[in-house]
Amino acid sequence: MAGEVAAAAVIAAPAVEPDPTAAAFFDVDNTMMRGASIYHFARGLAARGLFTTRDLTKFALGQAWFRIRGNENPEHIAKAKEMALAFVAGLKVDDVVRLGEEIYDEVMADRVWAGTRALAQGHLDAGQRVWLVTATPIELARVIAQRLGLTGALGTVAETSGGAYTGRLVGDLLHGPAKAEAIRALARREGLDLSRCSAYSDSANDLPMLSLVGHPHAINPDSELREHAREHGWDTRDFRTGRKVTMVGLPIAATAGAIAGGVAAGIALRKHYRSMV
Repeated sequence: MAGEVAAAAVIAAPAVEPDPTAAAFFDVDNTMMRGASIYHFARGLAARGLFTTRDLTKFALGQAWFRIRGNENPEHIAKAKEMALAFVAGLKVDDVVRLGEEIYDEVMADRVWAGTRALAQGHLDAGQRVWLVTATPIELARVIAQRLGLTGALGTVAETSGGAYTGRLVGDLLHGPAKAEAIRALARREGLDLSRCSAYSDSANDLPMLSLVGHPHAINPDSELREHAREHGWDTRDFRTGRKVTMVGLPIAATAGAIAGGVAAGIALRKHYRSMV
């Protein structure tokens, strides 16, 4: 009888009324998560001995340079495109997805900004769909979206052959204007009214995406985006609690320090895993 009485006393939460024409789009790096998700993933791969810490250092420096200068010089974007997924060439797609799940749980989960996560949940609670939009490889982006309980993700697509990565990309990095184009395509497919949609980012590189929607938001913004948001009356939130630089920040000196710390952590993790074999 106790079970029946308890069940009868339950007050069901009201069902969420779907809002099919409105959605929210969130950048990942330094918006949803502190630091660069692809770098955290690379650290996890290095810790498992899948490539060397020297490769990790080169990769991290390339990511930092792209973060700082990628919106200024087409040559830099082309270089970033060439190196973006070379480190997973030959790996099986299924293995990368499995590793992505492990590395998210080990390294990334604690780096999610609680404030940004709450903003995303607010859209879900309002019956709106929520997508991540990121230059991160689509398989890793999907893992992050799934772990956060979001609708899905738009990310950079890597070429595969026989279930393994070739080390080349399909099209371009999902960066800058490419994010806006992807959102337009998704809006056409899903029947979204972009004037009712929201977008969130930390970087002026994402101004095309932010300017596309009716409700743009600057989250942990760089100086250029902060100024643009101020001039246009955009909502601005900063969850860094005084930290002006994250894993891939703007000042070069701080970036170098973060990379050094990340490489050291990667070496330590790698030794740990080897000791367990």
